[in-house]
Amino acid sequence: MYKRFLHDSIQEAMGYFPAILITGARQSGKSTLSMSLCENYITLDDIMMLTLAKNDPVMFVSRLKTPIIIDEIQKAPELLSAIKMAIDSDRKAGQFILTGSANVLDFKNVGDTLAGRIALFELSPLSAVEVEGSSQLFVETLFKDDFKIDAAHIIDDETLYNRMLSGMYPDMLKVAQPRMKYIWLSSYISTYIERDIRDIENIRNTDKFARLIHIIATRSGSMLNKADLSNASDIDTKTLDNHLTLLEMVYQIKRVRPYYANIGKRFVKSEKLFFTDTGILNFLLGIQTVDTMLASSYIGSIFETFVYNELYKQVSYLLDGTQIYYYRTLDKKEIDFVIERDGKVVAIEVKFAKHVSKDDCRHIIDLQRSSSNFHIGIVIYMGSHVLPLGENIWAVPFGHIALNE
Repeated sequence: MYKRFLHDSIQEAMGYFPAILITGARQSGKSTLSMSLCENYITLDDIMMLTLAKNDPVMFVSRLKTPIIIDEIQKAPELLSAIKMAIDSDRKAGQFILTGSANVLDFKNVGDTLAGRIALFELSPLSAVEVEGSSQLFVETLFKDDFKIDAAHIIDDETLYNRMLSGMYPDMLKVAQPRMKYIWLSSYISTYIERDIRDIENIRNTDKFARLIHIIATRSGSMLNKADLSNASDIDTKTLDNHLTLLEMVYQIKRVRPYYANIGKRFVKSEKLFFTDTGILNFLLGIQTVDTMLASSYIGSIFETFVYNELYKQVSYLLDGTQIYYYRTLDKKEIDFVIERDGKVVAIEVKFAKHVSKDDCRHIIDLQRSSSNFHIGIVIYMGSHVLPLGENIWAVPFGHIALNE
């Protein structure tokens, strides 16, 4: 079993907060992580438990022996008020660990039921640093005054390609046979994504919704053009907004905001959209083998999506307000990612290529000249050497993101 990077932070929070909420996509490892922190466990996937919880939430909670894990809390959001009552009568820390494959706090009519009483954590599928057992986060290294990477270790291309193809859900890392991977991914989409979304809100036209998911897959890593997406999916913009919000609530997509700084330029205001796992993304694109993936016209966006997810996971482990953005001006100067922490800015360009040059970081150089907050620039590529591309600008092999010891 992989040690999750958030384990110690959650364990520490249990000493301060009466309730913990761990959210994230289905099968990302929430139950496994929770049960490593507490043995007493119930799941609302159990129809009998769910019926009892919904029929009399206060009675249900009053009979629970704490500390306890309540899995899939989004199925009975009415429990939150009952849990609040229990906590207000006894503020003891570490009583409830709640997990949800949808963010229950974003549900209509839930509001700030547990404000001040609950610590929130988002668990993504496994990251490369968790799989490799690394102790140092690449993102943290980027913000050090003396940027340095041990170039002696790197993940090999075959391993990276297989992870890009299959994604980082724990079960997918265990499955070896392509046919079983296909069955798992197909079942995941129909059983979990579509079911969880229907649990949240009644979707009138499920065929159009399914088509929308496939269309979005072709746009992962691209700026979100709602008018174009509405036309392509034959869904009106209001319904489209609702569907995108639902997909975010079940942690299948992320929207990345543009970075703004006072550097005298006009910026594009659109968000960028990413799938949260490349295994799901490849399945939706009809890609089932590494060779097909590498030959695909989508390989650049697949690689950028994979890098985004690895960066996002590491940013989420920091728990200190670090934010990830993208950068694009109206005159089409674009940087794939900008990470901001404590007033410092790190610019990251992603290139699915074995070789890079100074031209690949020209927009990073433009930002460097324009922004007093610029700290370092990185071009992530598929080569094998850390290379200087300019003052405080480096080319870094993608394999080092996970092996930064």
